[in-house]
Amino acid sequence: MSPMSILRRHRVAALLGAALIISPVVVSFAQNTGNTGLSTVAATTQTPVVGIKAPNGSLAPVVATTKPAVVTVTTVMKAQAQTMGEPSPFGGNSPFDDYFRQFFGDQGAPMPRTPPQQVPRQEALGSGFIVGADGTIVTNNHVVDGATSIKVTLDDGTELPATLVGHDAKNDLAVLKIKTDKPLPTIKWGDSDKLMTGDQVLAIGNPFGIGTTVTSGIVSARGRDLHSGPFDDFIQIDAPINHGNSGGPLVDVNGNVVGINTAIYSPNGGSVGVGFAIPSDQAQKVVAKLMKGGNIEYGYLGVEIQPVTPDVASAIGLDHPGGALVSQVNDGSPAAKAGVETGDVITGFAGQDVKDPKDLSRAVADVAPGVKETLQVWRKGKAMQISVDVGRNQDEVKTASTGNSGAPSAEQGTRAPAIGLGLIDITPDIRQQMNLADSEHGAVVASVNPDKAAAAAGIQPGDIIVAVNQAPVKSAKQVTQAIAQAGKSGRKSVLLLVERGGGQIYVAVPFANG
Repeated sequence: MSPMSILRRHRVAALLGAALIISPVVVSFAQNTGNTGLSTVAATTQTPVVGIKAPNGSLAPVVATTKPAVVTVTTVMKAQAQTMGEPSPFGGNSPFDDYFRQFFGDQGAPMPRTPPQQVPRQEALGSGFIVGADGTIVTNNHVVDGATSIKVTLDDGTELPATLVGHDAKNDLAVLKIKTDKPLPTIKWGDSDKLMTGDQVLAIGNPFGIGTTVTSGIVSARGRDLHSGPFDDFIQIDAPINHGNSGGPLVDVNGNVVGINTAIYSPNGGSVGVGFAIPSDQAQKVVAKLMKGGNIEYGYLGVEIQPVTPDVASAIGLDHPGGALVSQVNDGSPAAKAGVETGDVITGFAGQDVKDPKDLSRAVADVAPGVKETLQVWRKGKAMQISVDVGRNQDEVKTASTGNSGAPSAEQGTRAPAIGLGLIDITPDIRQQMNLADSEHGAVVASVNPDKAAAAAGIQPGDIIVAVNQAPVKSAKQVTQAIAQAGKSGRKSVLLLVERGGGQIYVAVPFANG
C-alpha cells in the first residue's frame, strides 16, 4: 500500500493538550503535551539560491539569524475530570476512545489515572515565531485552541503572558501578542512559491519541551493534501519535526520563513522523516487578516463538488478532465439563487481557471461575503457564465449525511446493460421501507454484480439513481434505456447521479469494464 493511500485512510486530527496517535499509522499534528514545562510537485523554473551558508557549508549563519525569533508557546487548558479506570482522558463517551492515546511527561509516560478531584491542570507545548518587533507572534491554531491562558518563552528564557489576537481553524493558524519594553528579534516571510523539490530547509521549534532545536532537510514534495481541512496545500519535508514543533518556522537558506511546521506522518508518534508545513504564501495572507483581530469570514457558494475524472469527462462530452462537478446544490444557497444546477462543471471562478475542486474551494473562500463574481460553467455540452453573489460560510451548515439507507431485497428487476446493476422502481412499499419523500423519484439499486463495472465504480445496493448523463429519470426502465442510449452514442462511460444517505454524488461507470 502506498503512503498516499495510507494517508487517505486516516483523518488528520489534533486536540489541544493531546499528541494524537493513530495506531498503527498516524498523521499527527506536531504538538507536545505534558504536565511539565503527501503528491503534486509545484511547477517552477526558479533557480536554486546559494543562501547565506558559511564558506564551509555550515548553516550556522542561518540559525544565528533566525533562532532568536523562535519562541516556545505553553498553554493551560481546562482539565477534564476522569474517573478511576477510564481508558481515555477524553471521557468515556468520546468518539476518539478507539483511535487515540495521549502522551504526558517528557518521556511520554502515561499519566496515572486519578479520581476527578485529583486531576491536575493540563499544559500543552508548541512553538511559534516573532514577525513583529512589537511582540506579534505566529503559531498554529491547534497549539492554542481552547486554552485558558497562554505563555510565551523567548529564546533568552524570558517568560511573558500572551493574548490571542485572532485564530483560524480552517488554515490552522493563530496570532498572539506579547508586551515588552524593548524591540524583539523578528524573522521575515519568504516566498514559498519559489521552493523547489530538493531545496534545503531548516525546521526550528521546541520538540518534547527539551528546548529550541534546529533540524535540517530538504523539500520532499509540494501540494500535499492530508484531508485535514479545505485549504490543504502542505509542503512535505524530511527535516525531523516532532511533538512540540507545531507552529515553529520552516526557513530557507536565506533565513526567511517559507512554511509553518504543522503535522507529521509517523507509525510511532516520532519523526520518521515525513513532516508537513503550511506554505508561507498561504499563511502570510491569513496572518495579515488575523492581525486585524478576530476570525476570518470565508466566501460560500453552497454546492457539493467532486473531481472530473476522465470517465466523467467522457460521459458529459468534455474533451479533457478538469473543473469541479456539482453533485448537489444546497437549497437557498448563493449557488441555488444564481441558477447553478446539479451536473454543472465549474471550470472557472472570478476569472481564474478551476482545475479541480480544491481550486474552487480556495478561490471562493478568499472572496469576501457579499462580492459578486462570475462562474464559468460547462452545462450539457455548452459553456456559459453565471453571476453569483458570494455568501458567508457558516460552520454550522450541515454537510451531506453518510448514513446508510436500508436497501430493499429483490430477486427480480430490470438489469441495466453491461454495467451490472439490478434495478427496481420506487413503489409505495419501497418508499415507506426506505423512508423516502413523496417527491423522490428514480430507480433503486437492488443488486450489484461484483464482477461488473458498476461495482468497481462504487455503486452500492440501496443507492437511488436519479439521473443518467444529467437527465432526470423516474423509473428503472428509464435508467436502463438511458444507459443503453449512452452506450450506443459511442461514449466510453455513463454518468449516474446517485443519492445515498440524503446526499448526492456523481459516479462515472465505464462501459469497457462491463
